[in-house]
Amino acid sequence: MKYISTERAPKAIGPYSQAVVAGNFVFVSGQLPIDPVNGQLVEGEIEDKTIRIFENIKSILEAAGSGLEFVAKVTVFVKDMGNFNRVNAVYERYFGNSKPARSFVEVSNLPRNADIEIELIATIKN
Repeated sequence: MKYISTERAPKAIGPYSQAVVAGNFVFVSGQLPIDPVNGQLVEGEIEDKTIRIFENIKSILEAAGSGLEFVAKVTVFVKDMGNFNRVNAVYERYFGNSKPARSFVEVSNLPRNADIEIELIATIKN
């Protein structure tokens, strides 16, 4: 296994890696809408927070030798299912015609009291 760490994404806030490469798979840890420069949660609308997460994820995937086009499975955790359509609009911009498998789950709370967290599994570029 190879542990992935890039300064272009926020540091892990606990005893885990930003991602792990195991075989041909990249397992990206749950990402919060944290600005990698200042380490703070992004303020604003759920769209702004979702964009920040995907920008962080793109950086992590690139560091692992992958990219959004290689994503197989996404799990989205939100504190308010009422944001489903708004998150989907941003999600679609990042994935376009790519349609990875996905779960979208409402939860009672998230680390740092964030509104959204996204984790995913991708493959390595061949």
